[in-house]
Amino acid sequence: DEPTNHLDIKSVEWLENFLKNYNGAIFVISHDRYFLDKITDKTVELENRKVRCFKGNYSEFLVKKKAEQKAIEDKYETDMKEIQRLEGVVAQQRQWNREKNIKTAESKLKQIERIKEQLVVPDSKVERIRFHFEPKCVSGNDVIIADGLSKKFGSKTIFRNASLHITRGERVFILGDNGCGKTTFLKTLMGQYAPDEGTFIFGENLFKGYFDQVQAGLDLNKTAIEEIWSKYPKMTQTQVRSALAAFLFKGDDVFKKISELSGGERARIALLNLMLGGYNLLLLDEPTNHLDAFSREELENTLLDYDGTMLIVSHDRYFINKLSSRILELGENGFTEYLGNYDYYIEKKAARQSIEVKTGTAKKVEKVNDYKLKKEQASQQRKLKTQLTRTENDIAALENEIEEIQKKLDSQEIQTDYEKLIEFTDLLNSKNDELLDKYSLWDELQGMVEE
Repeated sequence: DEPTNHLDIKSVEWLENFLKNYNGAIFVISHDRYFLDKITDKTVELENRKVRCFKGNYSEFLVKKKAEQKAIEDKYETDMKEIQRLEGVVAQQRQWNREKNIKTAESKLKQIERIKEQLVVPDSKVERIRFHFEPKCVSGNDVIIADGLSKKFGSKTIFRNASLHITRGERVFILGDNGCGKTTFLKTLMGQYAPDEGTFIFGENLFKGYFDQVQAGLDLNKTAIEEIWSKYPKMTQTQVRSALAAFLFKGDDVFKKISELSGGERARIALLNLMLGGYNLLLLDEPTNHLDAFSREELENTLLDYDGTMLIVSHDRYFINKLSSRILELGENGFTEYLGNYDYYIEKKAARQSIEVKTGTAKKVEKVNDYKLKKEQASQQRKLKTQLTRTENDIAALENEIEEIQKKLDSQEIQTDYEKLIEFTDLLNSKNDELLDKYSLWDELQGMVEE
């Protein structure tokens, strides 16, 4: 039950590897979508008081569910149009009121009943949180500049020599092991702690909002409506209640005290406070921790459209993958920078470690036989270039295949055939996964060639 909630990324990866090699059965409840993609081969969804099973991991489940919902909705629309047409025929035949017309009307009524007996009504839409982050003004180009920041508590150094430069519009994630000082770094930027060494400055025209993963800024004695209203007193009661309703607080829920709310409900109140502020810089500490998978997806999509700047601490790898433009890994000697998402970060870390191992081995061999090493390196370079060319050809072929599959999926024939729709959707998903693997291989080979 939520086994990854309080683990850092390194621990989660260890758990994933353990479970992949585990010979027993695994039944897991989790909102960690990256984790689910790695270890599951069946997905059970509880929604609208129904339990439904899908073959495949989380990402495959999303594709299949979307295709199934569309097929059901299309079939329902077609059936309802046919019922409407037949009812018109019945009304017309009854109006003519001859024996033959009456028999035709009765036949059409039976046809209507048969359609209604098999009619599958689409599930009502489950209400989701509605996020909308909009900065009230544009900041300067330089947002945060930190130089050599260090922080200690007593004799224990939390982090040291942490430097960064963030510009307007960036989505920067801070990663690192538990206890390395990620939260402390954010709190230092927010002025809750003073740095022991180094300096930092914020840019011009900046309005910063902070999401605390433990929601320490909430007043436990206030009700939900009082908490929001106290922060934004110019809003009317109707406006406050509408805002709370968008975050699924309706009816008497708005009068619940913060102390009575669950962790997830408190997180929603904190996010609503943040959303209403119109900030152009968001500092977020584990913002997805208490959100369900669909709320996380909604938050991701909203933040993708956000025009401000973000500095985020998170171990939600799916979230990082979707949003990140840059990753800063906090270690013993400050930040190591990776210009991409989580998959890129993992790939580059592995490549760097591989290069370090190869470099170490090469130095030992060089002492023994420098000529032999250079000859082997030249041969390895040729092999890498050959493999790189082959991979480029594979990518081109896969892109053509995907284009053809997409054309078929867009055709009227497939759109009206649910089984073919599922078949081609699965095929497209498989080919896209294969293409991503090829892209990753190409990037790794290119990096090795350049090295």
